Amino acid sequence: MSVAKVIEFSSSSTKGVEDAVQSGLKKVAETVKNIQGAWVSETKVITDSSGHIKEWRVNLRITFVVE
Repeated sequence: MSVAKVIEFSSSSTKGVEDAVQSGLKKVAETVKNIQGAWVSETKVITDSSGHIKEWRVNLRITFVVE
């Protein structure tokens, strides 16, 4: 029998959503083993006063199998 756990965290990037997700997963993988998948549960942008995007932020839920 396997047991899975879900953790939630936030990540950001000035390049885009995909980069925010990739860099977040890479950072989590430094300490969490057996990652099985991730859900982007929320996407947010930070803008300047003229409406140009300065930063992308994502909230992720990561599932991993507990050893």
